[in-house]
Amino acid sequence: MNTTDRRQWLKTFGLSSGFALLGGFESMALEIDDRPSILHRPAKLNANENPYGPSKRIRAILSNTFDEACRYPFAKLRTLVEAISEKEGVTKDHIVVCGGSTEGLRAAGMLYGMGEREIIAADPTFQALMRYAENFGAKVHRVPLNDKLQHDLEAMGQKINAKTGLVYICNPNNPTGTLLDGDKLKDFCSSFHEKAVIFSDEAYYDYIMEPDYPSMVEFIKEGHNIIVSKTFSKVFGLAGLRIGYLIAKPEIATKLKSTIMANTNILAIEAAKEALKDDSFYKFSLAKNAEAKKHIYQTLDSLSLSYIPSHTNFVFFKSGRPIDQLIAAMKEEEVIIGRPFPPLLDWARISTGTMPDMERFRKALSTVMSK
Repeated sequence: MNTTDRRQWLKTFGLSSGFALLGGFESMALEIDDRPSILHRPAKLNANENPYGPSKRIRAILSNTFDEACRYPFAKLRTLVEAISEKEGVTKDHIVVCGGSTEGLRAAGMLYGMGEREIIAADPTFQALMRYAENFGAKVHRVPLNDKLQHDLEAMGQKINAKTGLVYICNPNNPTGTLLDGDKLKDFCSSFHEKAVIFSDEAYYDYIMEPDYPSMVEFIKEGHNIIVSKTFSKVFGLAGLRIGYLIAKPEIATKLKSTIMANTNILAIEAAKEALKDDSFYKFSLAKNAEAKKHIYQTLDSLSLSYIPSHTNFVFFKSGRPIDQLIAAMKEEEVIIGRPFPPLLDWARISTGTMPDMERFRKALSTVMSK
């Protein structure tokens, strides 16, 4: 679904205020929720995956592609790049396909962190880019989140100096699920893109329900020094196939391609191409995610646990207990929750799952918190 179509869909159906059309997806949900493998495993709610994917259409494509798995993927990759460039409204030389968006983050971290250059990021946030950059001698300035657990853009801007190679912004943020004010983010990018490359990690962008919320791709079209990362792992349900992409102006994209090591494969490419056309599953995923988040909120409200309204497919809540103890206790109840995110060690991250998983989470957390 391209950006224009997505915006219109959100506006038309009023999905930001409750996903009124959820009932139209009941048959698709039942088809997946009732699978025995879903019902009889531990509830895996720790990795922000989409439990409903790959879609039926993508499964058919994968099955039909096995005969081509003996072939190298380069010709197929060109057609995917064309599809992505059309979706994003840029030319093909803006696109860098990689083995999951994490590979793109690492490539950027290495490129802009080598030679003891500096990288600025929020804390806590997704760490893949910074930790990889540190392997190559980068100095990372981790700027604490503000009192609303959002990026402190003002403090991050103050850290930029002549040695700064890159500023990393995960928006919506992982693990907090918070979303930056769109105008403030645009002002930040406009003010600092000439002083350092700004990396906008938009892994969770599809879950944002504000129809007109800006993607920083718009600045790339104007020639700004910005990199945007996107992934097929989340709303499209392809985390296990490892495919994502970066968008940047051609000069930056060329440099990034030289640092990419994990190319993707022919099955992932064909799945991604089909995912971009499968609007029904895209809408289904967003609707089911909203339903699951509502269930999580109700559970936390019933236990008087505070949480941050989320713009992602997970919820960050304050348990008031050491996270290592909570992880162990929930595992005993066969529910797996997110890892520690220092320094917020009495907070927990819970991914959305199928509705049976959400009910298991409710029962497990109620049991654990009563002890």
